[in-house]
Amino acid sequence: MESDPRRWQALALVCVAFFMTVLDVSIVNVALPSIGRSLHFSETGLQWVITAYAITFGGFLLLGGRTADILGRKRIFLAGVLLFSAASLVCGLSGSAGVLVAARAVQGLGAAIVSPATLSIITTTFEEGAERNKALGIWGAMGGSGAAAGVLFGGILTKYLGWEWIFFVNVPVGALVLALAPRVVRESRAPGERQGFDVVGAGSVTAGLALLVYAISKAPVDGWANGTTIGLLIGSAAILAFFVLWEARVPKPIMPLGIFRIRTLAGANIVGVLLGASVFANFFLLTLYVQNVLGFSALKTGLTFLATAGTTVIVAGLSQWLTTKIGPRPVMAAGMALNTAGLVWYAHIPVHGSYTRDLLPGYLLVGFGLALAFIPVSIAALAGVGPRDAGLASGLINTAQQVGGAIGVAIASSVAVSRATHLLHTGSSQAAALTHGYALAFWVVAGVSAAGVVTSLALVRGEEPVGEEEPVEAFG
Repeated sequence: MESDPRRWQALALVCVAFFMTVLDVSIVNVALPSIGRSLHFSETGLQWVITAYAITFGGFLLLGGRTADILGRKRIFLAGVLLFSAASLVCGLSGSAGVLVAARAVQGLGAAIVSPATLSIITTTFEEGAERNKALGIWGAMGGSGAAAGVLFGGILTKYLGWEWIFFVNVPVGALVLALAPRVVRESRAPGERQGFDVVGAGSVTAGLALLVYAISKAPVDGWANGTTIGLLIGSAAILAFFVLWEARVPKPIMPLGIFRIRTLAGANIVGVLLGASVFANFFLLTLYVQNVLGFSALKTGLTFLATAGTTVIVAGLSQWLTTKIGPRPVMAAGMALNTAGLVWYAHIPVHGSYTRDLLPGYLLVGFGLALAFIPVSIAALAGVGPRDAGLASGLINTAQQVGGAIGVAIASSVAVSRATHLLHTGSSQAAALTHGYALAFWVVAGVSAAGVVTSLALVRGEEPVGEEEPVEAFG
């Protein structure tokens, strides 16, 4: 592959777009009370500001990645940025709850197109090896710090400009990307894939994933044993099972199952689910604890996450270098172990906590762990993948992390609420009940993260640095 002279400028643009989509997963959290008051949301309706985005983001990622392979990665990337930016504008201008929720769903669809396209553009722009790993290290730093930075920026914008600006800020950024990307991003697509698009596979995987994310997001409210929740989960499993059977038989599948012959890719996607679950649940629980128990304002809550976001960016270079030198397995395992240590630290949170004494060490541990885990997971998920399947592999790892995030938040919420409700009924104060609920949830999330350590060591290849495997074509 001939080196693209504008590849680093292209990297900068796609990283900015990717950072924007990750940011919007968490930037809304600290603004929810303001949004609820302004648009008169009901107590149960407010969660849809987050859930609507999560459903379309998680549901359409695989379709977005494969569509980029077939129709052109640059073309689909630009379409996604345009859709995301336009939906962000509508979100900020929303005058009713219904309009905001609908616009958030469209925004999630835009993010599902942009995220895998950015990763596949990097994969096809940089040759596999040290240079691609460096590019993925930069991309990973944006993704790893994006969720933490979202809480920070959400607090600042809500405090000084109003909740609308957490959406308006995407518009000029998107316009800049749309203006510059046509000049510096090179078009690419999977050879010979213009015909025979797998409509049945695309529809079934999108419906199955969207239904799964919806069921998981609703479970903390409706209850995991509720008939509706069980029915939705069974329906999702049935649709996804049909999808797998269909893909094994159709001549040109949207997700050729042969890609899972790459052991490192398969292992990285499993770790991606566990990493996404632990990270999203961690930020969710911390945001609730510092606001509901410690009484921090939205701005102060956001500032606390600066330690994690800053540490992730600083350590990203080390993570990329280590992955190139010694392979993804030991770096990934070390990152998941540090992330687990941070979660165990949080599991000891007191009712009358201090940021410096009780939270800061955890923020730093998670910042280190996130950089050391997120980047080798991203690199390993693309190792050995041929140019034909770049979008597919990108969609897979993004889907793994987003679905994992939805599962993690739902489980953490269920555990925390159940424990706190029980303690309130036995006479505990609200602060004590909430604290113990969050602490128990942190223990559960730490267990999920620890499973990521085991999975990294057991399933990810470690006998050679990434970049030395022969590409495998999923159709081969």
